[in-house]
Amino acid sequence: MFSISADPIDVEGLLANVKDDSAGASILFLGTVRNHNEGYDVSGIYYEAYIRMAEDALSKIEAEAIKRWNLKKFAAVHRIGNLKIGEVSVAIAVSSEHRAEAFEAARYAIDQIKTEVPIWKKEVINNGKEARWAQGTPMGGG
Repeated sequence: MFSISADPIDVEGLLANVKDDSAGASILFLGTVRNHNEGYDVSGIYYEAYIRMAEDALSKIEAEAIKRWNLKKFAAVHRIGNLKIGEVSVAIAVSSEHRAEAFEAARYAIDQIKTEVPIWKKEVINNGKEARWAQGTPMGGG
């Protein structure tokens, strides 16, 4: 399960989506908006996505993670729109029989999201008076 959403991420619901009685491990990764980047004070972030392409890319990441680490379940959500400091911008939850596979799969998923999913972020700096597109990767930057 994956989605792109303008709504706040339901972290508890995401974790519930990967619950599986045969899993010995569940991992939840949260990416949050921080108050600085590359020497700038950040007061918020605006995320933009090419939604159809982003969903296709997320689907491929999900399929690869499930196959590679024999996951029980996988769920990911990435926010778009204006986010404040401390808000969750991306959440990934996975379950597997063993913890090592769950940790590796979650790490793989966030690394792939940042490099393969067409999501861009604009940082609001200097108390909302300026904005700049954050340096990122060729596709993603979230």
